[in-house]
Amino acid sequence: MIGKERFHKSQHWGFCNNVRMLVSEEKPGIGGDLLPGQKIKPKHSVFPRGDGPDAPSWVAFDKQVLSFDAYLEDEVPDKRQENFRIRYYKIYFYLEDDTIQVNEPEVINSGLPQGTSIRRHRIPFPPPNDDQFYTVYDFNINISVVFYGRTFKIYDCDPFTKNFLKKIGIKLNPPGQRPFDPYMKMRRETLEFVDPFRPYQSFDTLKRFLQYDGKVLRFFCLWDDSTSLFGDRREFVLHYFLCDGTVEIREILPCNSGRDAMSSFLRRGKLPKFGPPGIYQPGQITDRAVLNVYGGLSEWRADGYLLDKYQLGKVEQDFYTDQDLSIGATINVWGRKVLLCDCDEFTKTFYRTKYGVDNFTPISCKPPPLPKIERKYPPYTGFGSEEDSFRSCIALKPTPHRRNFKKFMELDSFGNISNILRYFAKQVTHKCADADRMFVIAFYLSDDTISVFEPVERNSGNAGGMFLKRSRVKKPGQEVFKSEFSEYVKAEELYIGATVNINGYLFFILNADEYTLNYMENNTDKFPYSNFELAIQKLKQEKSKSREITQVFAAADSHHTKVVSYNAFRDILMSITMGKLIDQELITIARHYRVPDAMDPNLAYLIAQAHEKFKKNMFEDFDMFVYNCVYEDREKFEDKNQQINYEIFFSLLNWRMNPTPDLQAPPYLKEKCEDVWVGMPSPIPVKYIRYLDFLIDVYGLEDNML
Repeated sequence: MIGKERFHKSQHWGFCNNVRMLVSEEKPGIGGDLLPGQKIKPKHSVFPRGDGPDAPSWVAFDKQVLSFDAYLEDEVPDKRQENFRIRYYKIYFYLEDDTIQVNEPEVINSGLPQGTSIRRHRIPFPPPNDDQFYTVYDFNINISVVFYGRTFKIYDCDPFTKNFLKKIGIKLNPPGQRPFDPYMKMRRETLEFVDPFRPYQSFDTLKRFLQYDGKVLRFFCLWDDSTSLFGDRREFVLHYFLCDGTVEIREILPCNSGRDAMSSFLRRGKLPKFGPPGIYQPGQITDRAVLNVYGGLSEWRADGYLLDKYQLGKVEQDFYTDQDLSIGATINVWGRKVLLCDCDEFTKTFYRTKYGVDNFTPISCKPPPLPKIERKYPPYTGFGSEEDSFRSCIALKPTPHRRNFKKFMELDSFGNISNILRYFAKQVTHKCADADRMFVIAFYLSDDTISVFEPVERNSGNAGGMFLKRSRVKKPGQEVFKSEFSEYVKAEELYIGATVNINGYLFFILNADEYTLNYMENNTDKFPYSNFELAIQKLKQEKSKSREITQVFAAADSHHTKVVSYNAFRDILMSITMGKLIDQELITIARHYRVPDAMDPNLAYLIAQAHEKFKKNMFEDFDMFVYNCVYEDREKFEDKNQQINYEIFFSLLNWRMNPTPDLQAPPYLKEKCEDVWVGMPSPIPVKYIRYLDFLIDVYGLEDNML
């Protein structure tokens, strides 16, 4: 060639598994010139590069197939009924490797071989471009493609195909019309007017059995037979088998119903809507009716029969189906009216999916409650307790009254917890001799009993001792001889400042011991007057008088000690609230802001305790202590500054040489005792109160403003 400078030849052939074969089709010819009919794809696409990682086509387009609807006009020569036939196809284009497959849907009784028309592979263009293959850019709607000499006209595609073609830049044509096959139209019109002599009746239930096998609708039913003689309300479970439309009913027998336990109430079978329909003769209900049976005319012809295509003797029966079953519906079970009340979750899901039903409000199967007849008991006779008289009325053989054992075990005394509330009270009376008598009221939480004890006071003229033994105390104003139980005094009715009537004697509660006050403050749900927050709320209502209250407390604290006595604190709060606070609430506030009592140890009491210990252990070798201490502290023993005189210390502990009087409890231990209240308690709960902290917390006053 003139002017040509490159004459190299590209390598097209090579070896693969020791076999000579074509290894590349996209390489040019001699000198880089294209071979005849060769078109090399450009290295760069006309479309911009997309986002995302690069992946090979067999990964990026895996399981992505374009589906096109096409038809083909197939000529039919030498046939009078038709000149051509329209055949419909599905063209599948696989994006991963540009392969094409053509399938023809099956048509019943078409007489043509159908199914896969062209197997999956790359299809070349028709000549003269048969060296090239179809790609995705060669497909569109309302165009024709030629596959091996057969022209397929594409008239539509699925939504995924349309979306994909638009994304790669192909402008879609409007969809075309699907032509109708004239021969199939003529054949269908003919079959509509011609009834075959032997109609093809399909009784194949295999598909329904395979689809619904093991799937059962379950309804909970009720048959109200209470109107008949010896009848009652009977509950059932109805099973509807979807595989064959049969019904089974099982009865739910309660305990001690008096009925025989049967396996089922209605055996499985189709349930007619209008029953009982009567008794049919054998062979009257059949799927097919045979008119005549005839023998063959020749040896090769088999025996045959004629069917009744008009079904003249057919008995029409209407059976219950799943469409007739719903909650609230009443069905006829062989003359019995059964109400469907409820269903299980599978049944609800089935009706919600198939029929779009959302209302599954159940109907109660339980009978209405019987009118409650109040049982009347004879009144209390006055002999024994009310509980004993009541137990003698409920059975022929009287049984003892059962006490609340759980309450007894939870609130009985154990360890350091007594569960006994003790109050200090005085008797309210007009007699001058009894006006100053003091009593200790003990309330036992385990059984709600009360005991009253009068401490012995010298030269008072009263013997003292037990005033009321432990027993329950009835509230006043109740009738004695009545059928109902009497009401007794409860722990909630006892608080400081209350007046309680105990068997006709009035007692005004003045104070309580430390255990009782702590118990009431820890159980504010039962003792609201011991609730500190509720008591403070009453004082906060007088916030407008905060300046006057501050001046009153400052006047009461003339020595500026920031504390006042209990009596002064009580008088000030009572004057502020004008009697709104009761004594229990006042004591609760005072205990919150009280000044702790300083209890200095008594040296004589401590020495007496040490002597008691040594006596119990029979220890007398105190000289050994002195010798050991002198030996261990021999370097510092000479120095008398800040040293302990061991001789004096151990001589005080020696109970043989220096005996002490018998051990006696100090006064402050007697006042703090919880189990036994020895002596007369203090008339005031606390001695001094930190009024400064009280004013800051309640009225928000600062320290520098006081």
